[in-house]
Amino acid sequence: MKFERLNPTHAPAYRAITLEALALHPDAYTSSAAERATRPASWWEARLNPDPASNEIVLGAFDDGGALVGTAGLSFEAREKGRHKVTLFGMYITPRCRRAGLGAQLLDAVLDFAASRPHAKIIQLTVTEENAAARSLYQRLGFAVFGVEPYAIALDGRYLAKVHMWRALADLD
Repeated sequence: MKFERLNPTHAPAYRAITLEALALHPDAYTSSAAERATRPASWWEARLNPDPASNEIVLGAFDDGGALVGTAGLSFEAREKGRHKVTLFGMYITPRCRRAGLGAQLLDAVLDFAASRPHAKIIQLTVTEENAAARSLYQRLGFAVFGVEPYAIALDGRYLAKVHMWRALADLD
């Protein structure tokens, strides 16, 4: 496996894997596949802005054949009072690559990237309360729960809660 930051040339593959994630697991994401499918190519390319100082980045996991099989994004807070915080978003591994440790490897790569940014001290994420596998992965990698947001997602006439988790990226002082 190879991990690298995605750039606009990866936009078609990133779009495809994101739409797959949203379609297969609508309960795991706040956006829907229908919403994202309407976004123009320029939106997907802009999301993969290659500027080293970009406030959003997406890392990809590539198999030995060069196919994109996993993604995880980072959003860096730009405001002065919050720039110590990073948010993880869009974590996904294709079904054929699951249960082989790829999720932990991708998350380790994301954590290393986040920690390399000046001022980054903590990383936060949300995970659907019912997603035990994802919650277990995050807990194994040092994330702790700091709250639960009830009614976070409305899906097919029901409401799902999101668990808020965090962990340190660097020594906190």
